[in-house]
Amino acid sequence: MDSRETKRTVPVPSVGADGEQPISQTTIKSIAEETAENNPQEESLEEMLRDMRRMSDSAYLHTVSMNDLYQNIYQSRPPVIDGLLYPGTYLFAGAPKVGKSFLMAQLAYHVSTGLPLWDYPVHKGTVLYLALEDDHRRLQGRLYRMFGTEGTNDLLFAVYAKQLGVGLEEQLKKFVREHPDTKLIIIDTLQKIREAGGDKYSYANDYEVVGKLKRFADDCGVCLLLVHHTRKQQADDKFDMISGTNGLAGAADGAFLLQDDMRKPFGSPPPRRSFFPRARDATM
Repeated sequence: MDSRETKRTVPVPSVGADGEQPISQTTIKSIAEETAENNPQEESLEEMLRDMRRMSDSAYLHTVSMNDLYQNIYQSRPPVIDGLLYPGTYLFAGAPKVGKSFLMAQLAYHVSTGLPLWDYPVHKGTVLYLALEDDHRRLQGRLYRMFGTEGTNDLLFAVYAKQLGVGLEEQLKKFVREHPDTKLIIIDTLQKIREAGGDKYSYANDYEVVGKLKRFADDCGVCLLLVHHTRKQQADDKFDMISGTNGLAGAADGAFLLQDDMRKPFGSPPPRRSFFPRARDATM
């Protein structure tokens, strides 16, 4: 047998006296790697497990790249009333007896029937009105004076609801599940559903109260109107007259202010009312 044949039959020399093993040029893959290559589902499962381990880390911070953000397709949310009212959370503030409940009833009726409001096109949908400072008799009288006998089954009222943090969110979510075409929810008034607490008028608590309601509205894609009061003191910025701290307006998507231009004695012609809307990202 010649030397060339010997080299072919013994490709790897034996271990020498120094005890070192020559390095083989052949790369041997692990069973896990070969399995992942042969089975894409296994590779996907391993990736999911790695993601789960990362998310279980207490220091985990979820991030998304700009390119990934651009790749996502987000469903647009059409307005409730074109040019006036959009999905989101808004404060609607005014002095006592200025007509807030009448205006809320008008908004609710037009959205529930789809009738144009002040030449603004309206998108019809179910409306929930929490009239928490009324009873059914007062509601009936007010609605009859405003709309006569023309009623609608798409406008629903409640004169009692739980408070925020002790069941209100669950009540609202259940209503939306049962009425998936809900477009507008009115809470009249915000004070009626606030949690009881000694520091409820702090900036942090005001921000948290509206923040909880905003999360609900954003998750469900509805417009949430929170009826609230104004202070007696005048201000250069009319929206600084909203009762409470700036945390209320800071957490909301916008605010509306209803104000008499002039208070007049009883028997005088009705005062002219000014309606001031302020909203951010209203077209989004």
